[in-house]
Amino acid sequence: MNLFIPFEDARLELGNMLLKYSYRSGSFTLTSGTTSDFYIDCRCTALIPRGGFCIGTCFLHLISKHCPNIQAIAGMTMGADPLITATSMVALVRGFDLPQIIIRKEAKGHGTGNYLEKAATAPKNANTILVDDVLTTGGTILKSAERLRSQGFKVEHVMVIVDREEGARETLKEEGFNVHSIFTRTELLALNTI
Repeated sequence: MNLFIPFEDARLELGNMLLKYSYRSGSFTLTSGTTSDFYIDCRCTALIPRGGFCIGTCFLHLISKHCPNIQAIAGMTMGADPLITATSMVALVRGFDLPQIIIRKEAKGHGTGNYLEKAATAPKNANTILVDDVLTTGGTILKSAERLRSQGFKVEHVMVIVDREEGARETLKEEGFNVHSIFTRTELLALNTI
């Protein structure tokens, strides 16, 4: 397997996998409580080794292009777990150290009682990129950023696989975040016509 496939090739392969394994039409209740006529379950693709590899390749490309001073990668469990791991592993193969930080939904009920599980090598006050699979309202991102910042981490950049184009990007920009996505919903669905 070629571990250095170009971004555009990885993006196209990922898009086709998302359409095949993750995109569903119907009636769905989202995390935000709203209903939608489509659902994108990126885990169905991210947990496929090749899917994770393509996600990591695309995220690393966007990180190096838009936010080169990133020192750690973080995300809310469980949706972001395979995303941060894949990106960290692709980074390692390409000669970069990108320690991972997992943000718990609830504080740990024993031991340290922390919200964060971080690599021992994550620098204190690291410039951290926050990732998620799908951007809908931005609520998970805002909660995650608050938890990271409370522990001294700097968060300015957000990266997602798919932006549903429902206003969250604008909300996050108003809060001072730079938002990057591999696909918008429009871009993803346009692959169906190729």
